[in-house]
Amino acid sequence: MPSTLEEWLVYQANVHPRAIELGLDRLQAVLERLRFRRPALPIVTVAGPNGKGSVVATGAAILTAAGYRVGTFTSPHLRDYRERIRIGESLVEEHALLWAFNRIERARGDIGLTFFEYNTLAAFLVFEQAKLDAWVLEIGMGGRLDAVNVVDPDAAVVVSIGFDHREFLGDTLEAIGREKAGIFRKGRAAIMGNRDLPPVILETARRGGAVARRIGVDFDYRRDGGAWHYRGPHWDLPDLPPPYLRGETQYDNAATALAALEALAPPLAIGAAAVAAGLRSVRLAGRFQVIAAQDPRAPVWILDVAHNQDAARVLARNLRALPAAGRTLAVCGILADKDVLAVVAELAGCVDSWRFVSTIGERGQTGAALAARAAQRITASASTAESIPEACEAALAAALPGDRIVVFGSFHIVGPALDWLEERGVLPMSGPRAYTAAPGG
Repeated sequence: MPSTLEEWLVYQANVHPRAIELGLDRLQAVLERLRFRRPALPIVTVAGPNGKGSVVATGAAILTAAGYRVGTFTSPHLRDYRERIRIGESLVEEHALLWAFNRIERARGDIGLTFFEYNTLAAFLVFEQAKLDAWVLEIGMGGRLDAVNVVDPDAAVVVSIGFDHREFLGDTLEAIGREKAGIFRKGRAAIMGNRDLPPVILETARRGGAVARRIGVDFDYRRDGGAWHYRGPHWDLPDLPPPYLRGETQYDNAATALAALEALAPPLAIGAAAVAAGLRSVRLAGRFQVIAAQDPRAPVWILDVAHNQDAARVLARNLRALPAAGRTLAVCGILADKDVLAVVAELAGCVDSWRFVSTIGERGQTGAALAARAAQRITASASTAESIPEACEAALAAALPGDRIVVFGSFHIVGPALDWLEERGVLPMSGPRAYTAAPGG
């Protein structure tokens, strides 16, 4: 069997003949062999595609501020595979992953698992061993047949619906919404964190006997100067600090996280002070992450993993709300199976100059191919680059005082950009990383 984390992840990428195969049967069979049973503690699951990372991070930060030990599972990662599994604010330790992978491998026998299924099972085993107070789990793709949905949640959240992965989830918002709503459970809270979800989400929740809670109906918030006021079925929390995560949409995401946590009380007690502390402390790289250099002549950097139309629309809205004194220079990399035209169309009016960069992996495309596709929707100047360091160096060389550089698109782009910014001294150096298989988003 493999012995290092890197060897394990290369191995896992080749065990199953397909990179993606939705379904719960394989997971359930392996979990039975592992004698795993759902722990008697609160579990929250969160489906997207957009906003789910913010809801998970906010919910986990508030739970941690309230004194609970919480495990979070997210995907993909930006720079380090261990980002996917966290206990509190700490990345999973490498020895814990190796222990989990060895257990899974001994148990699975002839059952083929996908890379993501190994990842999910490892999270469950690590969390079980850690004796936590709560789990907050991000759905990888869809909902009903996603590996994470093998455990029953106490509160299930649908933050948004979009056309990502239609080859697996369906060609209409109704079909995709039905798949997302498959995470709801009878008698448990079904949190709907978007004001424009298709009706099928609510219909599916009600038909399955879930307790529907919709933003704008069953819970909501009001901005009040520099603070905001959350109201839900049981909680009334005035004078909350703004979410540390930037952008107007983060108020919706924070309110959605609060609605999920409200559904867990009891058994979890969460006070107003913990809510405020969690909102101040939450961090999430690559979500409208604004990085200002100490030198006033240097450009501001903004990093965002906006890789579909809805996320690009939010990014454009955030850029307009945070105007720059000078120009906006974009470094953009998007996987080949995404709707490139829709993404660049949303941002065309905000960008003065484009640099299109190649993405790696089976779903990647060259910067030249991306630029050729984007040319139908942009009129600003454009160039191409083979790598993020090359693209970022070129953008920095072209930047004037007052300009900003927006790096956006795939996780494959934002992660290496963070590396480059550390190497240039724009960001402080982080600790050693376990570089592994490329992220999937």
